[in-house]
Amino acid sequence: MRIITTAAEMAQFCRAAPRPLGLAPTMGALHAGHLSLVDRARADNRTAAVSIFVNPAQFGPGEDFEQYPRDLEADLRLLRERGVDAVYAPAAAEVYPPGFDTWVEVGPLAGRVEGAHRPGHFRGVATVVLKLFNTARPDRAYFGQKDGQQVAVVRKFARDLDTGVEIVVLPTIREPDGLAMSSRNIRLNPPERAAAAVVYRALCAGYARWQAGERRAAAIRAAAQQTLQAEPRLQGIDYLSLANADTLEELEAVSGRAMLSTAVHLGSVRLIDNVLLE
Repeated sequence: MRIITTAAEMAQFCRAAPRPLGLAPTMGALHAGHLSLVDRARADNRTAAVSIFVNPAQFGPGEDFEQYPRDLEADLRLLRERGVDAVYAPAAAEVYPPGFDTWVEVGPLAGRVEGAHRPGHFRGVATVVLKLFNTARPDRAYFGQKDGQQVAVVRKFARDLDTGVEIVVLPTIREPDGLAMSSRNIRLNPPERAAAAVVYRALCAGYARWQAGERRAAAIRAAAQQTLQAEPRLQGIDYLSLANADTLEELEAVSGRAMLSTAVHLGSVRLIDNVLLE
């Protein structure tokens, strides 16, 4: 497995690599959710590459950039076991050199739901992912549905900017109690970790109303909200959204593919999750 730290070396490796090439972009602190992307990239392609980069451009003031979990050596051990061909792990100065000032803006989609609470977040996501695409020129790139709005943003700019990259989206990987796997979960203390299962229970409560035939968005949101509000350890709900899964426009009635999503605070940790209604 080749470990690469510069864009020039990564581009050279990828140009010479057997095709097709699959890329799994990550911020490290790898868990089973990430590894599901890696395994699929390995299965689908002759060459599998992973990027590990905690992207400062997608963290806003007061967010947890400094506290974000990092364990590069453990990540590399896992990726060697998975048969990954190359890992791109650049420093921030390699991705954003002095004078860098060109950004990818994805229009109204990036300002809705999660984007409304984290201004500039998806600008940072879209910019770094496009830079990864330009460096590696992958045939396919792999993302998890757990970051549902990120998926929509990446799909849109990949299409709008003619990247030619196939975006492959895999289901959210969950703990036995339903909590979506996330690198941030390790920062939950035991009582918070037990309470965190309410997030998926709430989404399932809304999903159950939809599955039973309810199409009024307000009623579906209300079922999820009632479940969230019954958990006393929750310190706040940033949003509870039921939106078109592609545009993230809020719905009054569900027709077609929709996404029920939420962001909540438990202790110092902000958790996000979603389920698709389709």
